[in-house]
Amino acid sequence: MSIKKIFITGATGYIGGSIAKLLVDKGYKVSGLVRKESDTEKLKELGINPVLGTLQDAPLLREESKKADAIIHAADADDPYVIDTFLQALKGTDKTFIHTSGSSILGNKENGEKSNFIYTEDIPLDARFEKVHRVIINNHIIKSAQQRIRSIVIVPTMIYGEGLGLKKESIQIPMLLKLSKERGAGVHIESGENIWSNVHIEDLAELYLKVLEKAKAGSYFYAENGESSLRDIALSISKRIGREGQLSSISMDEAVSHFGSEGAYFALGSNSRCSSDTARHLLGWTPNYSSIHDFI
Repeated sequence: MSIKKIFITGATGYIGGSIAKLLVDKGYKVSGLVRKESDTEKLKELGINPVLGTLQDAPLLREESKKADAIIHAADADDPYVIDTFLQALKGTDKTFIHTSGSSILGNKENGEKSNFIYTEDIPLDARFEKVHRVIINNHIIKSAQQRIRSIVIVPTMIYGEGLGLKKESIQIPMLLKLSKERGAGVHIESGENIWSNVHIEDLAELYLKVLEKAKAGSYFYAENGESSLRDIALSISKRIGREGQLSSISMDEAVSHFGSEGAYFALGSNSRCSSDTARHLLGWTPNYSSIHDFI
C-alpha cells in the first residue's frame, strides 16, 4: 500500500510535532490532532493540516483512520481506549499504525543504583507491576498485526534536543535543569549511578520515517544512540549553570516530592538501558547525534 496521507496524534507535542514536521518536509500529507483552536494556525504554518478534537472523540478518530493511509500515535501511551479505537477502525485494512511507547518500562525501583542489564527486542520483558499496563498495551498492538493491521511499536529512551515542531523541550532534562537551578548544582537521585539510554529528537523522528517506509507488521523497536548515568548528566547540568564540578544528591523521598512517584522512581531514578541494533540493521537507521552532554 502506498502511504501518502498520515494522521498524527500529539501533533502539538514534542515527539509528535517533530515527526509531523519531518514528514511534511519529506513530502507527506500530514494531518495532526489538536486540542486548542489557538494552535490550529500554528500547525498550518508548519504545513500540517490541523484536526480539532481530543483523544476521547472516538467518531473523529474513526473518521481520520478512514482518510489516512497511516496513523502515528504520539500522544498518550497509556490510554487503551484510544488505541482500541484506532485498531478497531484499522482492522482488515492493512493500513499502518505506529505507536509511541516509552523505555521506563525497562526500569525497576533501583533508586539511583546502577544495573548492567541491556535489553534487546528479543528479550522478554517482565516489567514491574507499576509498568505492566504499558507492556500489555504494546503486546496487544503487536498482536493486532494478525488482523491485517501493519502495527509497529517504537520505544524511545531519554530524548534530548530541540523539537522540530511547536514544542521545543523534552521532559527529563528540563525537569532536572529546573531543580538544579534552584539547588545551585546539578541534581541526581541518591548515588546517581543509574543509567539511561538516550536519543536525539531529530534522530528519533528519522526512525519514525524509516519505520513508516520499511518496517514489517508486528515490529518492535528500541530507539537509542548512546547512554549516560544520571550523575554524569548532573555534572553537565552543573557546568551549564556555571557550577562546574558541583553536585546535589537528593533522596528518593525528596525526589518524589519534586517529581512525583512516576518521575522519581522510573523517569529519573531507574535504569533504562537498551540497544537499537535492530533498527540499524533492519531499517538502515543511522542516527547523527551521540552525546547528550554536548546538548546540555
